[in-house]
Amino acid sequence: MPSFDVVSEVDHHELDNALDQANREVGTRFDFKGADAAYNLQDKSIHLEAQNEFQIKQMLDILYTKIAKRKIDLKSLGTQADIETRGKRAILVVDLLEGIDAESSRKITKMIKDSKLKVQASIQGEQVRITGKKKDDLQEAMALLRSGAIDMPLQFTNFRD
Repeated sequence: MPSFDVVSEVDHHELDNALDQANREVGTRFDFKGADAAYNLQDKSIHLEAQNEFQIKQMLDILYTKIAKRKIDLKSLGTQADIETRGKRAILVVDLLEGIDAESSRKITKMIKDSKLKVQASIQGEQVRITGKKKDDLQEAMALLRSGAIDMPLQFTNFRD
């Protein structure tokens, strides 16, 4: 039976490239001269470090533009907490949202069932597998999920015939 998986992932290679470009821009900008500002990727979060809150806000704008240019959905960046001040340094942690949580998985399966399409949705960990007898039904399910009712970036992988 044809099927595909609905996932929420971040392309880590593109994310590394975006962070590298952002670090280069911060290194060459006049308003960051001698600021020792940097972006660091740690596990599932991005750490922004600078001398003050104003520079952190500037770095956040740079990060958003570089990530958007790399075609990474900005919804995959979590809402950031307040800027922490440690001594003479300001730090901001931006979380990466990967995987579909249980509530969103249930919302996706409910959307599929309510749509009366001839497909079945099953939750498999942090992804949802959708199966059906016809490819056309699966494409309609993809279109339904792309309509934007879910507040997270979704990708469709593992399409099987």
